[in-house]
Amino acid sequence: MPTFDVITTPAADQEADLLIVPVYQGPEAGPGVKDVDRALGVSVIDTLRDNRVTGKLNEFFSLPTYGRLHAKTVLVIGLGPKAEVDDDRIRRAAGHLARWASRYGSIVTTLPQAARGGAEDAVHAFVEGLLLGAYRFTRYKSEPDEDGRRLDRVVIAGAPKWDAKALRKTVARATVYAESAMWARDLVNTPAGDATPDYLAREATRMANEVGLEVKIWKKPELEKGGFGGILGVGQGSDNDPRFIELRYAGGPRSEVPIAITGKGITFDSGGLSIKPADQMEWMKSDMGGAAAALAAMRAIAILKPRINVIAAIPSSENLPSGGALRPGDVITHHGGKTSEVLNTDAEGRLVLADALAFLAAQKPQLILDAATLTGACMVALGEDMWGIMGNDRRLIRDVLDAGDQVGEPGWELPLWRQYKRHIESPIADVKNIGQRYGGAIHAALFLAEFVGDTPWAHLDVAGTAFQQKEGDYWGKGATGNPARTFIRFVENRAAKAKPRKKAAAR
Repeated sequence: MPTFDVITTPAADQEADLLIVPVYQGPEAGPGVKDVDRALGVSVIDTLRDNRVTGKLNEFFSLPTYGRLHAKTVLVIGLGPKAEVDDDRIRRAAGHLARWASRYGSIVTTLPQAARGGAEDAVHAFVEGLLLGAYRFTRYKSEPDEDGRRLDRVVIAGAPKWDAKALRKTVARATVYAESAMWARDLVNTPAGDATPDYLAREATRMANEVGLEVKIWKKPELEKGGFGGILGVGQGSDNDPRFIELRYAGGPRSEVPIAITGKGITFDSGGLSIKPADQMEWMKSDMGGAAAALAAMRAIAILKPRINVIAAIPSSENLPSGGALRPGDVITHHGGKTSEVLNTDAEGRLVLADALAFLAAQKPQLILDAATLTGACMVALGEDMWGIMGNDRRLIRDVLDAGDQVGEPGWELPLWRQYKRHIESPIADVKNIGQRYGGAIHAALFLAEFVGDTPWAHLDVAGTAFQQKEGDYWGKGATGNPARTFIRFVENRAAKAKPRKKAAAR
């Protein structure tokens, strides 16, 4: 991890291996470009025009300094039209330039100055984008350092009016966001042969002990006693027993009602007896992306210490076929007593989440959030760049969408269309785990809604966003950590504006 500093003197005066300055489409000079002009005795903009560089988004051009600047090289990065340069544009540009910056030991940049918003949000976005863009998962590489990446110092050159001391705190906060998302990426990227439910529980315990969370791990005997039929049923085909991870953060008064989060923790999903095609199993280690995001959010919350109480309950099973596996047509009893008919064992995520939601609803929280790589249907509707959200409280949904927009993890609301509940009615159980072909994401959410009661609840279907098959702006092929940063920002926002609520009187 590089060290960061924030200064309010010209970037061109700083010692560094690489000076990075932005330009807008045109090209038009961005912050710091005029200082480079004066030092080099040339016009950067004219040089770009001569080389047919227009300043479009993520267009790069490098210039040697020949000893006329303290930096050895100048890198110009295009940001596109000036009116469109917001904080997320800075985050994504920083992710792209991380691949360049990683070749150098030290960099100085004016990039956050280019955003049309405030300094704090721009600096936060830049730090997140740079760290997330530089992430690589090399645990299983025999020569992990063969590319020579060595960035160890980053200086952010701000405008003279910026408060450098306050922005250093912003850097620290953004680093926690990025580190937590990268921790989630590590969990998801770890092959399923190593990342079993027990591994996930052990990593959660280690993390909780490091950051000061209360942790409890439920193993098979406790799950049987508690009636967690979904978690047990999905896991009964595997030699690796399921786990249920309970975490608690006490940042508010003891009398304050907590908020609750959960995430789908299927450490590998073969589909069970309703087995998937081989090519669809290649990346099914990612089916615990929602759980990883929820755990990462709890890590960040414990470090950032918002004044709020939070509980998390993470169900984790491995879905494999065997002689003892769950069969299509079986009926299972979930925690709390509701029953579900299992017609497709590949619709297993909702079965384990049902147990977690019922458990959390019984705690009488303010609200429940869940994240799950739940349905291909959501990907059909929204693609791979945004998650879908459904729930029973429109204000809560708007708040989660706002949090996602603030951190560059956009979502879109899909309808929790209650009339479709007829598609998941079972003749022999309370509910069945699949509906008809069309509207699959809605059917899955309606199934989950059966287990939250009247608790305000929002469900994030992150099947498209938690794991990518191709490189993006600030992620490589593999896990993205999405939506960990959305959860973190939501909790921080909630803590900033919510008044403590006392526990309901016992009845």
